[in-house]
Amino acid sequence: MRQHIDAAIATALARMKAMLPRFTEQFPAPASSNDQYPVIDNVEWTNGFWIGMLWLGYQFCGDEDLRAAAEKQVRSFTHRVENRIATDHHDLGFLYSLSCVAAWKIVGDAAARTSAIEAAKLLRRRYLPVAGIIQAWGDLSDPEQAGRMIIDCNLNLPLLYWASNETGDPSYREVANNHADRAARYLVRPDDSTFHTFYMDPKSGAPIRGTTHQGFSDDSCWARGQAWGMYGFPLVYRYSGMTSLIALSARLGNYFLARLPADHVCCWDLVFTDDNVERDTSAAAIAVCGLLEMARQMPPADAGRARFETAAEAILLSLIDHYALAEHDPGDGLLREAVYHMPKRIGVRERVIWGDYFYLEALMRYKTVWDPYW
Repeated sequence: MRQHIDAAIATALARMKAMLPRFTEQFPAPASSNDQYPVIDNVEWTNGFWIGMLWLGYQFCGDEDLRAAAEKQVRSFTHRVENRIATDHHDLGFLYSLSCVAAWKIVGDAAARTSAIEAAKLLRRRYLPVAGIIQAWGDLSDPEQAGRMIIDCNLNLPLLYWASNETGDPSYREVANNHADRAARYLVRPDDSTFHTFYMDPKSGAPIRGTTHQGFSDDSCWARGQAWGMYGFPLVYRYSGMTSLIALSARLGNYFLARLPADHVCCWDLVFTDDNVERDTSAAAIAVCGLLEMARQMPPADAGRARFETAAEAILLSLIDHYALAEHDPGDGLLREAVYHMPKRIGVRERVIWGDYFYLEALMRYKTVWDPYW
């Protein structure tokens, strides 16, 4: 296993280095087109994943080119938050945990720390106190978006906990705790599947309905959403100590694992288990990180811990052997066969930048005991 992981890391780093000439000043788009990422400015919710990959790469091998590229890109995140460029959404955790929090943790960049705290302030402003949630998208006065939370936000909450620890201000933590509580209550169904999105009445706080945005149907279980839950709830537990979240994430994990095809890599929605349906390797990579995180939080004697570690290894080995790109394969990215948005047919059977990031993070988790940027 160790040699397998080391070889996969070496291949991933070589492919990243080949992308550096195009992605030092600018960023990969969320999804590739014909296997190549278009070049974009720092305007998407996904821009943190590429710089997160640069930081991971630097931690793997100490490559100064990767560090220099990451430090150059950090400045664009400062510019983005100071000028409020495409910040009217909840994905500030995806953006700033992997860029500025990582820069503070790894190289002690004080300016990056300031930018991450400013991003946490913007995220805190999206909190709807009566509903007890962080609104996902759009202007807070937009009635079509009012009161909507989505399961992806689990990965944005660590930015709030980090800011609370850094500043001593408990309000960040309170917002994160309240949102996590509502997510556990309303996004998770009785059968341990998850809604992608859920609407709360922002005036009364009453639950309204669960829906999907990217899944097969409102009643199905979007694979990436389930993976966000599997990973996000254990990360919240790290900070909050809400012990119920470990048992909850384990239930989500069991639901996910029971619906995998023979090669252990999930279809894009868990209503499907057929080998002929499009996979989402990005959801599989997120799930590996989630399974390893929840296992890390379980007592050593807990039978679930060994089960989840074994399952994570099986998924990761399948990704390495069947879906990871070789060093000289054409195009960009690390993993093929991902799906961005199936209902809109965007990024289907392409590479997606968060899939590349979580694949690299999963390799890091096998390589060493790693301090997450989350």
